[in-house]
Amino acid sequence: MSINFARSIEEKTFEHPCYNCIAHKYARMHIPVAPKCNVSCNFCNRKYDCINESRPGVTSEILSPKDARDKFKIVKNSVKNLTVVGIAGPGDPLANFEETRESIKLIKKECPDITFCLSTNGLMLPAYAGELVKLGVTHVTITINAVDPQIDAQIYKYVNYRGNTFVGVEAGKILLHNQLSGLRYLAGEGIVCKINIVMIKGINDAHIPEIVKKVKECGAYMTNIMPLIPVKGSVFGNRDTVDEYELADMRKKCGKYLKQMYHCRQCRADAIGSLDRDVSAQFRNYKKNITTIDKPEEIHKNDSGHRSYRFAVASSSGDYVDEHFGHVSEFYVYDVSDDDIKFREKRNVEMYCRGPQECSGHDDRISGVIKCIEDCNGVLVLRIGFEPVIKLHERGIRVFQMYSTIEEGIKRAVKLMGKCF
Repeated sequence: MSINFARSIEEKTFEHPCYNCIAHKYARMHIPVAPKCNVSCNFCNRKYDCINESRPGVTSEILSPKDARDKFKIVKNSVKNLTVVGIAGPGDPLANFEETRESIKLIKKECPDITFCLSTNGLMLPAYAGELVKLGVTHVTITINAVDPQIDAQIYKYVNYRGNTFVGVEAGKILLHNQLSGLRYLAGEGIVCKINIVMIKGINDAHIPEIVKKVKECGAYMTNIMPLIPVKGSVFGNRDTVDEYELADMRKKCGKYLKQMYHCRQCRADAIGSLDRDVSAQFRNYKKNITTIDKPEEIHKNDSGHRSYRFAVASSSGDYVDEHFGHVSEFYVYDVSDDDIKFREKRNVEMYCRGPQECSGHDDRISGVIKCIEDCNGVLVLRIGFEPVIKLHERGIRVFQMYSTIEEGIKRAVKLMGKCF
């Protein structure tokens, strides 16, 4: 029997707070490793040192790929509900592809199953889309503000493409061609693509439904229509923005054609935490805390110095990991010391998922199940909802979703514990 341990793209999308509005309890980490940009947007002014400003293009620091890996290890150790690492600038990830590629590789070595996404203007997608697929990036956001080069010419000052600078309609034609061809390729490879659209009064606002229709045709999963943020020092710094009613009306209108994002926070390039709670300020002096990172080989050692873990397994028979967390009536508990796997005991629990007719006491039952396995380092399940995942992460209990034999599942979980916990 072939065993696939990797989470599917559907599962990763479910746990991605930008792609799923009910995933707001999950956290993401933006790593600012991409300072250079190849497109000059009239609404952009990239400042690196504005701590109290929250908008795209802002960061308090630029990280090297190795620094990004080290900071990720600290954040992962502290933010237990972290599911996504994103690269959103402060420039464009594909204009800094060497740094982007190295960052992804280094962090994937630490935690192979972390979800990787990036945001791009799309200019260099034809050159790098194939490499993004090979690197295991599963979610890509492309900012497409027009599907008419005449309108693009009003939004962008210039594009710098392969060492040459283009302006006006010519720049718009190159940018649009690359954006749409890149989108088609990524969507064809199964990458989940979100399209960001900055709504600019008097320039592209009436044109937005045409953008949405076109990107749907090219395979986009959803669009995120955002209000212009008039930034001091930018060409559009004194331009009026849309109000919440105009924005809501446009999203509703475009929702007839494609799924819409309603919960965007227009995040910083170094944002950390859930969309509703950015905790990036807590990690700005992360290098001072670098020595506190638990080294993988030192985690969970017993008195004899051997690495040890305890796992709760959701199984209907004691042979396979084959039960949904909400349907478990008993857990099989195993202790692991290095490569030695020993069955410890079975623990009976009250099944918390009984269908919609018996929802009262739902939270209490989840808490009761978790209390039964609170001495475990991880739990192996076939499937699990986002609510118990958050509660388990808060207790420091890792969740592994899979279908496998118990022995093979525990071996995989031990390997991931050493890299990700």
